[in-house]
Amino acid sequence: MSGGGAALGSGGGKAKRGSSKRKKTKRVGFSLDMTPLVDITFLLLTFFMFTTTMAAPQALDMTIPPEIDVEVEVRESELLSIFVRADNKLFWAKGSEDPKPLTLKEVKALSTKENLDPAVKNKLIVALKTSKDASYGLIVQILDQLNLAEGVITTEIAKELDANGQPTARQRRFTIALLTDDEVTKLEGAQ
Repeated sequence: MSGGGAALGSGGGKAKRGSSKRKKTKRVGFSLDMTPLVDITFLLLTFFMFTTTMAAPQALDMTIPPEIDVEVEVRESELLSIFVRADNKLFWAKGSEDPKPLTLKEVKALSTKENLDPAVKNKLIVALKTSKDASYGLIVQILDQLNLAEGVITTEIAKELDANGQPTARQRRFTIALLTDDEVTKLEGAQ
């Protein structure tokens, strides 16, 4: 043979592309025992379950004083009532005035304004009076607005100093009660 090179296979001609003289190796099958992996997975799962803190359910914590049957004398000028009718409409009145309409957005501003009135500063009692058919969600929203107002009120009251030269402490007075029959009648006429 002369020239160019000899063919590599027994069939003469060009060798097929990608073929080689290497001996093909036999694949050896193997099996992986999954039992230890399952054990480790469950150990990790229980470890993380026991070490994580579970989210506490959102609840409104309230301390309710014991019921007393003694009537408490309150000056009309020191009482701010917020009424919630059965149809979830809001009203407010100071003392024995006629109820005036109120929106949820105005609750914070009303509470702040009335609590910081110089005549009743740190003496005002806020009474939230609701119908038993009023929406629970609305009552919670009103309480949230009143609590937001407390931050502003407490800050303003603390700017004044008491007899000892210390910032004046906030004396919050607040109550929740059901509407009386007289109040329901009074609110029916209010629009």
